[in-house]
Amino acid sequence: MVFFIIWVGCWLPIAALIVVTRNWRPHQPLQPQQKLFLLIPLYLLAPLIFWVVTALTNTSFSDYGVLSNISILGSFALGLSLALLSLALMFFSQLWLGWCKFNKCNIKQILSLLLPTFLVAVVVGGVEELVFRGFVFTQLQRDYSLGTAAAICSLIFAILHLVWEQRETAPQLPGLWLMGMVLVLARFADNGNLGLAWGLHAGWVWAIATLDTAQLIDYSGQVSPWLTGKNQKPLAGVVGILCLLLTGVILLQAIAFFPTLRS
Repeated sequence: MVFFIIWVGCWLPIAALIVVTRNWRPHQPLQPQQKLFLLIPLYLLAPLIFWVVTALTNTSFSDYGVLSNISILGSFALGLSLALLSLALMFFSQLWLGWCKFNKCNIKQILSLLLPTFLVAVVVGGVEELVFRGFVFTQLQRDYSLGTAAAICSLIFAILHLVWEQRETAPQLPGLWLMGMVLVLARFADNGNLGLAWGLHAGWVWAIATLDTAQLIDYSGQVSPWLTGKNQKPLAGVVGILCLLLTGVILLQAIAFFPTLRS
């Protein structure tokens, strides 16, 4: 709680300054671009606050799963590939079943979107993994079992997504909780390191943000939105949940196949 209070407390004056200097109307809902302006300083502050915490508690980044060697980039690349593969399987299955269609007229937008959405995904995925699967999960593990710590950490992760958008996020809460559990499993599969979880998180954000921004996927309405995703959000549908479960099964198989990862 102290970590989150200090983090938000340092961010609030910056957010207020942004709102005042840009003359945003307080009673109007924030647009996506406005949210991005507020999120950038929030996410950039997190590593600095985290560094202060490690200094005060006489710990290091490696205690929370952040390695300073090249191996974390290999794990990141593996997680990124797995995330993109799982989403490709999910969307191609829906295209084959006729539940959605590919909007070919918007495909030209992809090239201009790939780099900026990738950079945003890397930062968002890295900061959220550092905070939740790194700091929060490690702290909870000191007092609770692995399963309980993972469940509580994932619940906090899911609920905090309600801060920005309640109406669209509420149906995604079960999916966000499961996503958090899968990412905890990814840290366990990576021998306690965050590289694999970071790659998974960034890959999912990158792909979904690119598809949404370019409006490449149109749903046919042949089946219930709760199957494909309420409000066109995969995490709010059965198919998205199955995608996460499949990823979790792959991670469990990796742990079983490489017994050394259990340590």
